[in-house]
Amino acid sequence: MYKKLILTLFVSLFTITLLLGQDTKPQAANSILKTSYQKAKESKKNVFLIFHASWCSWCKRLDKVMQSDELKKIFEDNYVITHLDVQEHGDKIKELENPGGNELMKNLGGEKSGLPFYAFLDASGKKLADSNVMPTQNPNIGYPGSAEEIEAFGKLLKVSAKNLSDEKLAMIIDYLKKNAPKPTAVSH
Repeated sequence: MYKKLILTLFVSLFTITLLLGQDTKPQAANSILKTSYQKAKESKKNVFLIFHASWCSWCKRLDKVMQSDELKKIFEDNYVITHLDVQEHGDKIKELENPGGNELMKNLGGEKSGLPFYAFLDASGKKLADSNVMPTQNPNIGYPGSAEEIEAFGKLLKVSAKNLSDEKLAMIIDYLKKNAPKPTAVSH
């Protein structure tokens, strides 16, 4: 009986090790979007599509804002939030990058925008807006950290969210202002 139990445990551990060691590829961008569009249609929301990468600190900062206790519910109540991993390097391309993501980013106008680049899409995939709205050489807002970027981000939310109240929008804007990156000192 004891030997049988040990054998069963060994076989179970071996099976788990094999399963965990399998090479899993990231899901294709079009498959992820198909699911997002369906969820958007069912929930009467739009899709907030964020292109990001594992190395992108501004992407992580945007995610942290959107996942904060103060704002998470507001974003989830108004959008089907969807991430696509793009612009990875080396082994990370195969491990993390969603096949077709870079092409989709290009098709949405974000090819030269830097990360994070985001687009707002309706449930049928029609682009409502994107983060290329700044009057600068690189028009991408990226992470909304400056007063001008925060204002532009707020305008994007206003035109793309179906149910975002002025009060909830003000909460997002205030949070971003309160948590804006501090300017760094420049040494001469």
